[in-house]
Amino acid sequence: MPLPFLTADRTFETAADSALPYDDPDRWRRPYRPGPWRVGTAALGLLLASFVLFAAVLITLTGSVSSGGAVLVAGLAIVAGSLRLLRMGVWVSRHGLRRTGFLLTRTLPWARVLSVRTVQQPVRWLGLPRTVQGQALALVRRDRPAEDTPPLLTTHGLDFVGRPVGFDRAADAVEAWAAEHRRG
Repeated sequence: MPLPFLTADRTFETAADSALPYDDPDRWRRPYRPGPWRVGTAALGLLLASFVLFAAVLITLTGSVSSGGAVLVAGLAIVAGSLRLLRMGVWVSRHGLRRTGFLLTRTLPWARVLSVRTVQQPVRWLGLPRTVQGQALALVRRDRPAEDTPPLLTTHGLDFVGRPVGFDRAADAVEAWAAEHRRG
């Protein structure tokens, strides 16, 4: 009995040309895939959390429940941090644009967006203070000058370093959502 999902001789099923595969425009979605740096960092965090949680079980079994509880809380904090790292990014829906950071999420309705465009400028490399020349997806809001708004996406962020085609697709998708849904 052939098992086509396990064989390498079938053609690779590519994703649809659309970067947004879902039909429901009310659902918040990220118009790009998380990058390898983000996924790798989160995977290492979850691996570390598994060791910490195993250590919490061992500490609790040896008799020190309060120490085991403290290590359990530390392990759960590592899991929460890793999952939050995976949720970071730019999300779009019919309601607006949402930028999810590590500690803070901000939602901007499309009515307050003047434009979203790709610009050439110095950008931060992997979120560190070091800057390199790259591209950024800049957001221009009605209530703030363009200089006060940090870029939505950059070519050297955790999701797009080494993936310029991925950045172009994501920037095009966000620009398309902005052009379709903003008013005025």
